[in-house]
Amino acid sequence: MSSRFVHVANINEIKDGEMKVVEVDGEQVYMVNIKGRFYAINNICTHEGGPLNEGILDGYEIECLWHSAHFDVKTGEVKSSPAIS
Repeated sequence: MSSRFVHVANINEIKDGEMKVVEVDGEQVYMVNIKGRFYAINNICTHEGGPLNEGILDGYEIECLWHSAHFDVKTGEVKSSPAIS
């Protein structure tokens, strides 16, 4: 995915604590608003491809419902296995 700016939503479309999935260059991107700050990471769990938008958001971490892997929504970093970096 490129590092260029791509308009995918208006800020009033994603309320605090809510998430939205958008498509950028053919890839699904998981977007979330946490206290007025917007974060975007790949919507696919690196373990077995589970959709992160169906997971549980707790603070700045999203848990994939398929196998409980955790990701930091600020960086996309894997916080717990079985997902891989």
